[in-house]
Amino acid sequence: GWGSQGLGYIEPEALAEYERCFCQPAAIHSACEDYRASASIDLAHDRESRAQGQKIACDTLVIWGERGVVNRLFKPLTLWQAQCAGRVSGQAVPAGHFIPEELARETAQTLANFMR
Repeated sequence: GWGSQGLGYIEPEALAEYERCFCQPAAIHSACEDYRASASIDLAHDRESRAQGQKIACDTLVIWGERGVVNRLFKPLTLWQAQCAGRVSGQAVPAGHFIPEELARETAQTLANFMR
């Protein structure tokens, strides 16, 4: 399954597209490579940029789901503030992992407000 809330929040067309893609070996390979990179080379790159004192220069919006692992295990604003020279804003929202699918309108409005 995909999370504790079932799949009812994902539009049938979107779910069909996820399923179509996940039946393709290249798509699965790409997803695995993304996860692999986040646990290996991405961490090495993060360490290098921190050692050089590099920070993200632009303002950053951080959104995470209240029911997700990130909310249970981390303090996202604190973590991002340490990596950014710009202003960091954001909040937990009443969702799990699939925030745009669960809260489409709210996500769009939050992004529009941030981009202004």
